[in-house]
Amino acid sequence: MRILLIGSGGREHALAWKIVGSPLCDTLFVAPGNAGTAQCGINVAIDPADHASVAAFCRDERIDFVVVGPEPPLVAGIVDDLAAAGIKAFGPSKAAAQLEGSKAFTKELCVEAGIPTARFGRFGDAGSAKAYVRAKGAPIVVKADGLAAGKGVVVAQSVEEAEAAIEDMFGGSLGAAGREVVIEQCLFGEEASFFALCDGTHAIPLGTAQDHKRAFDGDKGPNTGGMGAYSPAPMLTPALQAQIMREIVRPTLAAMKRRGAPFVGVLFAGLMLTAEGPKLIEYNVRLGDPECQVLMPRLRSDLVAAMLAACDGVLASFDLRWADEAALTVVMATKGYPGPVEKGSEIRGVAEAEEMDEVLVFHAGTREEAGRLLANGGRVLNVTGLGRSIAEAQQRAYEAVGKIDWPQGFCRRDIGRRAVERE
Repeated sequence: MRILLIGSGGREHALAWKIVGSPLCDTLFVAPGNAGTAQCGINVAIDPADHASVAAFCRDERIDFVVVGPEPPLVAGIVDDLAAAGIKAFGPSKAAAQLEGSKAFTKELCVEAGIPTARFGRFGDAGSAKAYVRAKGAPIVVKADGLAAGKGVVVAQSVEEAEAAIEDMFGGSLGAAGREVVIEQCLFGEEASFFALCDGTHAIPLGTAQDHKRAFDGDKGPNTGGMGAYSPAPMLTPALQAQIMREIVRPTLAAMKRRGAPFVGVLFAGLMLTAEGPKLIEYNVRLGDPECQVLMPRLRSDLVAAMLAACDGVLASFDLRWADEAALTVVMATKGYPGPVEKGSEIRGVAEAEEMDEVLVFHAGTREEAGRLLANGGRVLNVTGLGRSIAEAQQRAYEAVGKIDWPQGFCRRDIGRRAVERE
């Protein structure tokens, strides 16, 4: 098959690495890709937001299958537009992608389907939102309704902090994403990520992981798109996974089907494991980043075959095989992230890190120029270690980080700490 992968981050490098390992893949194109995906396939300079250009490329290059990595094109309806052009694509329709595109949509679906989640209110103006916060008190969670690249959530520890976040969002700091806000009860427990592969009717588990959102050690600093992850998530026992499928994933699929928007693709449930049981924090409609970078090395099954089975509606008779080993990834980011960063700093030593046994380096914000590897964004590299335990995977990942010479970069030094303490 001739396959086109949409995206340019660390998730897409991990997907590209897995896709080219499939016997079903003859040629892989990545649009627009990065310096890492260029090692797996052919990067093409197409803007994923330009659906007509993507479709034209697919026709010109006789693309058999499109895999969409990031959420913006999914929410914008790229799968619908490709289907209209006769091109098979993996991912949800525009209507189904509302599960990530609108937090209010998802919260109301949870109420309709009886899915456990935090109590909430939705607001279209700052005044009523502030009144709700004053009535409920703090801590409280303020969320922009739309896509905000991981920056639209504030866990406010005081009413004043919540009111400032409301002013900020309605003031336009997040653009269209902040035209409406959702304000939620603050849940307490441990966060975990659960993934399910869905064909519109059936779903099968696609692995577990734990992300680290805060920028600095000890879960300090601002929220980011993710500074590291590990898989599997030990707290998600088989019994708990079965409960999540029964109480959260399957009711969601049934509710979406009733609404005439069957969900096909990867459903990513961000969960809080509370004293009352697992509760849904939010849905994403694609693989997580950096969770994908620890799931793909552990997946033993053919990813392309699995995605095709989802598109064809035959997951009821499909199964996935996973390696027993653990994986842990450390995100190396440009200093200043998640705020403004300076692009163009040189990175050395990646080849030395990749030469280590049981280590993979996935590129996120990188570009190659005159034989030099340069940082081209906020999150830049994902250094992934594998091991018989999370502790061993952690040791390998950080040993590999130590081989990378990049003075303008930083990383957290405590990825996987809680899991290692449990082992």
